[in-house]
Amino acid sequence: MVVVSQKMAIKPSITVIDYGLGNVKSVSKALELAGGSVRVSSEIKKIESSDGIVIPGVGAFGKGMNNLKKANLVKIIKSQIASGKPCLGICLGLQMLFTKSSEHGEAKGMDIIKGNVKLFGNNLKIPHMGWNRIRFQKQKTELFEGIADGSYFYFVHSYYVTPEDSSIVSSTTNYGDSFTSSIVKNNLWAMQFHPEKSGNNGLQIMKNFIRKCGGRQ
Repeated sequence: MVVVSQKMAIKPSITVIDYGLGNVKSVSKALELAGGSVRVSSEIKKIESSDGIVIPGVGAFGKGMNNLKKANLVKIIKSQIASGKPCLGICLGLQMLFTKSSEHGEAKGMDIIKGNVKLFGNNLKIPHMGWNRIRFQKQKTELFEGIADGSYFYFVHSYYVTPEDSSIVSSTTNYGDSFTSSIVKNNLWAMQFHPEKSGNNGLQIMKNFIRKCGGRQ
């Protein structure tokens, strides 16, 4: 009798952090389609036991930070990133990684990345909404593997990040002027655009993140 051995696909566990403002449904579906075993949760034990975490986000900076603090999530997010666990921040999930934002006055962020979050100026129409190109920088992230420079992604935002350390910038986008559209720092990746709304290119980013969390296809 011939025994046929089939390799089972490894599905790493991904926790999409639920703090009441995230676009958790569409993000979770995209991660599942990319090959992850996904759960939406704010429970510390589930976050700690996962192979990777995702900080989604839609809404105001101050409200988002207040929700994270009320749910006691800031400390666990910081500790998980410090431990080397893969982390992906999306839109507001990128901005809250920074020191502070000028949205509706000044609000303090998690200060994981040094820098500020600023409102688009120069009489630009806000929010910056729709498809726009990203341009890779010297610090191109592995999450862009399989994606061409100049590819289009979907944006919806009125504020943008300004990192103190320009070496962490992995892509820029032009809207009136060039702004940071994604960053990478060791096991932390974050982007202003929405990969879950960006078709095949966005799905490729999710697949690349799943691989960083230990999955293989």
